[in-house]
Amino acid sequence: MKKTQKFTPYMVAAVVLLSLGGCAGMSTQDKNTAIGAGVGAVGGAILTGGSTIGTVGGAAVGGVIGHEVSKDK
Repeated sequence: MKKTQKFTPYMVAAVVLLSLGGCAGMSTQDKNTAIGAGVGAVGGAILTGGSTIGTVGGAAVGGVIGHEVSKDK
């Protein structure tokens, strides 16, 4: 069980980084939302020791922040 919890944040980070390759046709705001969600997921996983709730919560918060950063004023 411990190995799974240590492995999960790295797996999430790898999936996020690989999926960012599909961002070629996205707008700047969409890209920032995806990047924010990825960074938030990794941060949430690290801060909560690989907790699923922490990872999902971090992704949600990061996605919202990434979306709002590039919003037209």
